[in-house]
Amino acid sequence: MTSSTTPELLWQPSPEWVRQTRIGRFRDWLREDRRLDLPDYRALWRWSVEDLAGFWSAMAEYFGVSFHEPPERVLSAETMPGTEWFPGARLNYAEHALCVGPGKEDSAIAVVFEREDGHGERITFGELRSRVAAARAGLAELGVGSGDRVAALVPNSPETLVAFLATVSLGAIWSSCSPDFGPRAVADRFVQIEPEILLTVNGYRYGGKEFDITSTVEELRERLPGLGSTVLIDYLPGAGQLPDTVGWREMLERHAGAELSFESVPFDHPLWVLYSSGTTGLPKGIVHGHGGILLEHLKAIGLHCDLGPGDVFLWFTTTGWMMWNFLVGGLLTGSSVVLFDGSPVHPRTDTLWELSARHGVSYFGTSAPFIQTCRKRGLRPAEEHDLSRLRTVGSTGAPLTADGFGWIAEAVGRDVQIASVSGGTDLCTAFVGSSPDVPVWLGEISCPMLGASVAAYDEHGEELHDEVGELVLTKPMPSMPVYFWNDPDGTRLLDAYFDTYPGIWRHGDWVRITDRGSLVIYGRSDSTLNRGGIRMGTAEFYRVVEVFDEVSDSLVIDTSGAGETDGELLCFLVLAPGAELSELEPALRERLRDELSPRHVPNRFVVVSEVPHTLNGKKLEVPVKKILAGAAPESAVSMDALRNPDSLRPFVEMSRE
Repeated sequence: MTSSTTPELLWQPSPEWVRQTRIGRFRDWLREDRRLDLPDYRALWRWSVEDLAGFWSAMAEYFGVSFHEPPERVLSAETMPGTEWFPGARLNYAEHALCVGPGKEDSAIAVVFEREDGHGERITFGELRSRVAAARAGLAELGVGSGDRVAALVPNSPETLVAFLATVSLGAIWSSCSPDFGPRAVADRFVQIEPEILLTVNGYRYGGKEFDITSTVEELRERLPGLGSTVLIDYLPGAGQLPDTVGWREMLERHAGAELSFESVPFDHPLWVLYSSGTTGLPKGIVHGHGGILLEHLKAIGLHCDLGPGDVFLWFTTTGWMMWNFLVGGLLTGSSVVLFDGSPVHPRTDTLWELSARHGVSYFGTSAPFIQTCRKRGLRPAEEHDLSRLRTVGSTGAPLTADGFGWIAEAVGRDVQIASVSGGTDLCTAFVGSSPDVPVWLGEISCPMLGASVAAYDEHGEELHDEVGELVLTKPMPSMPVYFWNDPDGTRLLDAYFDTYPGIWRHGDWVRITDRGSLVIYGRSDSTLNRGGIRMGTAEFYRVVEVFDEVSDSLVIDTSGAGETDGELLCFLVLAPGAELSELEPALRERLRDELSPRHVPNRFVVVSEVPHTLNGKKLEVPVKKILAGAAPESAVSMDALRNPDSLRPFVEMSRE
C-alpha cells in the first residue's frame, strides 16, 4: 500500500517556537560544543542513528548524567542482541530522579496526586526525598539489598512512587502490577521473580466502587514460598485485615530522618522487570537496566515531550502498564508528575480534562480509546476548562484514528500539539512519535524518535519507502532489554525479536514511512489480514468502523489459514445502546469500500456484547483467530491476562458451529 497524497497539516511549529524548545536548545548546544550543524529535526535524527556513540554520549553530557565511575566507551558494538552500553560506568537511576537541581529545589512540587474520590496531596521534592530515605531505611532493615526483588501490587499513588525510588536506590529490582489484576495474573508474573518483599494495598477504588483484595494477597503469598516480608499500605480503610505484615506508615515513621543515599550499580544493572501481555502463555519478564532507561527517558521526556523545570506531566496509566514507568521519569527532568488513581470517566467523562486545567498540566497523555470516548460523547474540553497551559496531548496504546486527531484539534485546540506515539513494553519507550519541532499531519505519527533507527522491511529484508512493511529497528538502543528473566542463554529473547531478520529487531507492527518521514501504524503484523494477496492491517478497519457513534468497540479477524476452509473476513461489533446492525451495516460496508477498498469489506458483521481485551487494553486478535479455528480457549490465551474472560464465550460457540 502506498499513499501519494499529503494529509491535512494540523499543527506547524513556528521558528520562534522551535528556538525556545529544549530540542532547539540541544541543537544549539551541539553546534557550540560538538561543532555539529544540524539545522532541522531530520538532520538531527539522521546523525543520531548514524553516530550512535556520538549521540548517546551527547545525551549523557547534555543532561548531566552523574557517573560514579566513568564509562570505558559508549558501546561495545552496533550488533543485536548483545550490545553492551557504557561498559564500566556506574550510576543509580533514583539518584537522578531525586538529586537537587533546576526544578528540584526542596520547595518545588514533585508530585500532584488525585484519587477519583477527591482525596489528594501535593508533595515537594524535599518531602519526597525524606519519604524515600525513610522507606529505603525500612526496606534495608527488612533485608533488601542489591539484586533483591520487590514485587508491588499497588495503585498509581505516592506510596508506590516512594517505594519504587527507595527500592532502586538500594540497587534492588522493582516489579509492579495493578491491584485490579486477578490472583492468577499476578502470580504468573511475581512467582517468576521470587521476590524478597511483597508491597501491597488492602484494596482500591474504581468507578465509584470499592474492591477488597486481601484474599488475592493471601492467595499470592501462598504461592511465594521464599517471600520474606509483606509491607501493607492501608489504602482502603475498612478493608479486610492481613496477618503478619509490616505497616507502611509505621515503617516510614520509625525511620523518619534517615539519610538518603544511593547504591552505585553498573550501567546495565537491573532496574525493573516489566511483563509481556501474556495472551499466549506465561508473561515474559522483560528486564531493563538503570543506565539505559535513564538515558532513554531523559531523551524522550526532556527533548521529545519538551518537559523540564516548571512543567507538569500527566499520563493516565496504571502500575501494570509501562506508561507508569515512563510517567515517573518526568522527575528526571525536574518536571512535576501528576498521579491519578481511578476511572478516567468517573464521576464524569471530563474528569481528566478538569484535572489538567486545575493543575496547569503542560503535557497530557492518554490512550487512543479514551480520545474516541471523548469524541463520541461530544466533549469540548477547551470550551469548558482553562487549558491555556496545555501544550501537548499524547496518545498511545492503539493507533489514533484520523477522527481522533481531528477531535483534539477542534475540541482541545489548534495550537495544541498532537503526539501520537508507538513503542512498547519491550523498550519502555516510544520509538516513533513526535517532536516539538516537527509538524503534525492528520492521522500520522510525526517522526521516528532520536536514536531509533526505524525502517520498514519486506519479507526478504529489503527496506521499503512509502509502502507498508514490517516495523524494524536496524540498530540497538540503550533501553532494549538487558535480558529476559529465566532466560539464561538468551534463546527466548532471540526468538522474540530476531528470528525473522537476524541482527534486526522485528517489532511486530505493520508500518508505512512516508517521504516526509512521518509514519502510519497499521496494526500488529502477526494479526495481519491477507485478502487477495493484499496485506491489510487491523488498525485500518478500526479507524473506519469505530468512527461510527453506533459502534462502541470492534474486532476484525481473517479466518483464512486458521482452519481447513478458505476462511472469512469477520468484523465483530459492540453496538451502542439503541443501535441496530440492520440499519448500520449498509453504511459500514459503503464506508469501508470507499475509504479502504472492496477487499476490506467483511464477509460478515457479527454483534457481540464485548470485545476481548488484555488487562492493558489490547484487543485479542490472534487468540480469537485460534479459537475460531477450534483451539481451546485455555490453549489460545492465558485467561488471567484478560480484562473480560467471559467475552470469549461467543467465539467458542461460533467455532463449534
